[in-house]
Amino acid sequence: MKILITGGAGFLGINLVRYFHYREHEIVSLDIADFNYPDIKDKITIINGDVRDKKIVNKAMEGIDIVIHTAAALPLYKPEDIFSTDVEGTRILIKAGEEHKVKRFIHISSTAVYGIPNHHPLYEDDKLDGVGPYGKAKIQAEEECLHARKRGMCVPIIRPKSFIGPERLGVFDLLFDWAKDGHGFPMIGNGKNRYQLLDVEDLCEAVYLCCTLDKEKVNDTFNIGAKEFTTMGEDYQAVLDYAGYNKKIKGLPEKPIIWTLRFLEMLKLSPLYKWVYETASKDSFVSIEKAGKVLGYKPKFSNKDALIRNYKWYVEHIDEFKDKSGISHRVPWKQGILRFAKMFF
Repeated sequence: MKILITGGAGFLGINLVRYFHYREHEIVSLDIADFNYPDIKDKITIINGDVRDKKIVNKAMEGIDIVIHTAAALPLYKPEDIFSTDVEGTRILIKAGEEHKVKRFIHISSTAVYGIPNHHPLYEDDKLDGVGPYGKAKIQAEEECLHARKRGMCVPIIRPKSFIGPERLGVFDLLFDWAKDGHGFPMIGNGKNRYQLLDVEDLCEAVYLCCTLDKEKVNDTFNIGAKEFTTMGEDYQAVLDYAGYNKKIKGLPEKPIIWTLRFLEMLKLSPLYKWVYETASKDSFVSIEKAGKVLGYKPKFSNKDALIRNYKWYVEHIDEFKDKSGISHRVPWKQGILRFAKMFF
């Protein structure tokens, strides 16, 4: 197959590029960011451009069998960029996909579409109530996909939990950085909430199933996450234990910390945004029963497995990114004032 991966230079994108390339598919990466992966950049077609640019999108779509749409403006971007990229960009891609008669358009959404729910686990037919511009934009992007389905297009929608693994940084850089330097790590609340994660390799496998199984079967919406997870405190403690400094996760009073983080976010002194700190002390897990029954999805990695796998990569490659920062999953986020809090743990 000839596969177009939007956001191919991002964390999920590069994992998908490698996953499908090693299965001998022809890959085209479309991303506004530079594709800086020397191990594979000469083996695929790289198009540097914006999913909001109709001309570039139509060029990228030529001869494509399957589109895997991962490109998105993440929560730290400006609201106008989030909506124009995540909603209008999806609309432009779907229209081009229809015109070029692609066989499938696989849309990577997010469990952020569920907002902050009052029950768990979450099922695919639960109410959607996105928090902030990112959550709302992801719901609108899904609506574009549903319209395309009604027009006869095969558009599987995947809603992954927060996915981690080799090359994931972003907000997880805080945990890994503190663990590496022999510090404990603060947790909003008592850490007894269950917070499901997802290894990126398991996510790639779910995408592959949506690419290869019968169209009628996959033309649906699926939650994807780890099968095995305990409490947030216990799962994160596994990283501190692996680091070997005998440090512990430390729970902090929920309400005062959330109010403090709201204030710091307003002053732009903290990288943590509402979706992170408002949900970190609450249960957050989805049912993957549907994906198991329909797709045969069988995740290999538990939360602990995925976190430790990510941490090991972090320690081995830290010289490659220690002086970088930004707002994507591929680089560390500036810790801001939280860097000074590190000395108390």
